[in-house]
Amino acid sequence: MKLMFASDIHGSELYCSRVLELYHQEQADKLILLGDLLYHGPRNDLPEGYNPKGVIRLLNEMAPHLLCVRGNCDAQVDQMVLNFPILADYMTIFEGGRMWFITHGHIYNKENMPPLQPGDLLIHGHTHIQAMEPAGENIYINPGSVSIPKNGNAHSYMVYENQTFIIKDLNRREIQRMRL
Repeated sequence: MKLMFASDIHGSELYCSRVLELYHQEQADKLILLGDLLYHGPRNDLPEGYNPKGVIRLLNEMAPHLLCVRGNCDAQVDQMVLNFPILADYMTIFEGGRMWFITHGHIYNKENMPPLQPGDLLIHGHTHIQAMEPAGENIYINPGSVSIPKNGNAHSYMVYENQTFIIKDLNRREIQRMRL
């Protein structure tokens, strides 16, 4: 199984299009979107290529390939125009004897951990900052932001395959790697 993770598109048709190209190049089985799909929110500048209607079109064409959680900039009205579910606050995956708690990060995060067993993973976006690090007895992973990276991070996404997470920039160059 190969999974690709992307977060915080924030309405950028330019970066959404690039992520979908990368998804095909990576030949992943599913694309997991960690929220904040269509709007930039009041704290962020407009991302390059801002066009929420274009993002709607691109993502709807990919609906069978997508799994998504709700970000703090996603709303009920967004669900009305998207052909795949986006309103779940989290999802879980069980892989390799671990639970992956996948969320956006505005509700559950390192400061407000969900109920996890030792060794489980917390995967979220929201901060726009890449991370692969211990969080107590758990592991915290953040692929960073596709469209509005912060703290000097590159525009990025993440893949998982063969018990290994790899954060990459949008030119597919490896930024960080973690083997479970």
